[in-house]
Amino acid sequence: MLRPDQIKAHERGGGARTTPLVLPSVGATTFITGITEFAPAAAIPFHSHNCEESVVLLEGHAYLDIAGEVHELRPLDTTFIPPNVAHRFRNRSETEGMKILWIYASTQATRTLVDTGETRPVAAEHST
Repeated sequence: MLRPDQIKAHERGGGARTTPLVLPSVGATTFITGITEFAPAAAIPFHSHNCEESVVLLEGHAYLDIAGEVHELRPLDTTFIPPNVAHRFRNRSETEGMKILWIYASTQATRTLVDTGETRPVAAEHST
């Protein structure tokens, strides 16, 4: 049993904060999950992953920018993002936070930033 309020969250910069959940450290062998919270008006940069990703908007209102389109998300809207497709999430609200649950289809998931080409393991976001 994992209780997010008892797991250390990690600042990702730009107003995003991630709480890792299902990881290899708890026995995961095929996927990983976590929660990312966004401050009001926060956005993460365009990026892609080396595996499939699904994101569920848990709280707040968001934009998903993907394939030249902007999609408005409401709570419980769920996305499917194929590997190597650039995308980003943004908090639509200027005053309230937003929270997503993310699921990567690999324990070796990576994030590649579009602007710099830098690739890092998603797990790197879970260390201080």
